[in-house]
Amino acid sequence: MISKEDIIKRFVSYVVIDTESDPDSETTPSSKKQWNLAQKLVEELKDIGMEEVTIDENAYIMATLPSNVDHDVPTIGFISHFDTTPDFRGANVNPQIIENYDGKDIILNEEQDIILSPDYFEDLLLYKGQTLITTDGTTLLGADDKAGICEIISAIEYLIQNPEIKHGRIRVGFTPDEEIGRGAHKFDVNKFGAEWAYTMDGGRIGEMEYENFNAASAKLIVKGKIVHPGYAKNKMVNSMLIASEFIQALPKNEIPQETEGYEGFFHLQSMKGEVEETILEYIVRDHDKVLFEERKNLILETVKRINTKYAKEVIEIEIKDQYFNMKEKVEPVMHIVDIAKKAIESIGLKPEIKAIRGGTDGSQLSYMGLPCPNIFTGGHNYHGRYEYIPVESMIKATEVICKITEITQERAKND
Repeated sequence: MISKEDIIKRFVSYVVIDTESDPDSETTPSSKKQWNLAQKLVEELKDIGMEEVTIDENAYIMATLPSNVDHDVPTIGFISHFDTTPDFRGANVNPQIIENYDGKDIILNEEQDIILSPDYFEDLLLYKGQTLITTDGTTLLGADDKAGICEIISAIEYLIQNPEIKHGRIRVGFTPDEEIGRGAHKFDVNKFGAEWAYTMDGGRIGEMEYENFNAASAKLIVKGKIVHPGYAKNKMVNSMLIASEFIQALPKNEIPQETEGYEGFFHLQSMKGEVEETILEYIVRDHDKVLFEERKNLILETVKRINTKYAKEVIEIEIKDQYFNMKEKVEPVMHIVDIAKKAIESIGLKPEIKAIRGGTDGSQLSYMGLPCPNIFTGGHNYHGRYEYIPVESMIKATEVICKITEITQERAKND
């Protein structure tokens, strides 16, 4: 299959390119530096022998591997994003290669005493004896989702080099700005032309998902009135204290650090305040659509109650839906999940089918008419300095991609 050396070389060549997206930008891609990797990927797709390689004005990349059989096979796709999150520093990534991991602490940065330890990150012990790629402790790694891109291109290259593996028409798509929720916004589903696709954007080896959160954002602007504190009796209105009232009114245990599995949450991700004005920014998440709507209504009702208490609109509220649970769109075509499950099993892994406690491009694409389950890339601890990925997991992900193409072709031939 794919050699370890080739996977490492390709992956490292991607992660050293800074592609951090910018939520404050209105352009697509949101940061000019995303073009640097996008253009590299275009040339690489051409070099390995892909056809119909295109990149549009928004940096969306598409390419085709033609069918090598003479019977009808559904066109399928594989999709990943090349931006990295703005949650943590993505510039000057310096990947560390840990050969034959011994199960002990990994010193990421001796000078700053930054350690990747199995005492805290227990999953590390699953990879004793394997090759890990880590950060140097000062940046993220970027396996989310440059690992997915690496795996897709490596798998397609392998199929091109081994034409005895029979497959139908395969489409590949790479997108910008997934990390700021815009990865699918300008994706041309009709141009892509696949009946279904898979995002290679998951976590640990063996995982597959076709359920994700329903998601919304909520922005609250709390208004106050500044008066000299020495003469503030019955005059000052402190917006920060009103904001605190709102925060305390929401369920205290329904927050990210207190929830798991299918449990939803309210997450206060930003708070900026002075006496005159405080801004709260929340994200609201739930897998269940009814509970999701109830969460949004609770926010609105709480705002209404506080405004009534103060006899004026001290809180302005804006709630925006961001994406929805793809389960609704995937369940009618569950054979696409069955194919991926069979592919994972065929390479000796046990599929771990679970719900995403987040979202991917696939959730939006599913509602745009392209059903799109999500498959593991092998990475851990995304969006921070402790991110790492086992090379052996990346190799397994490339094998899954190849097997999906084989199984799809065999299924079509036997129908």
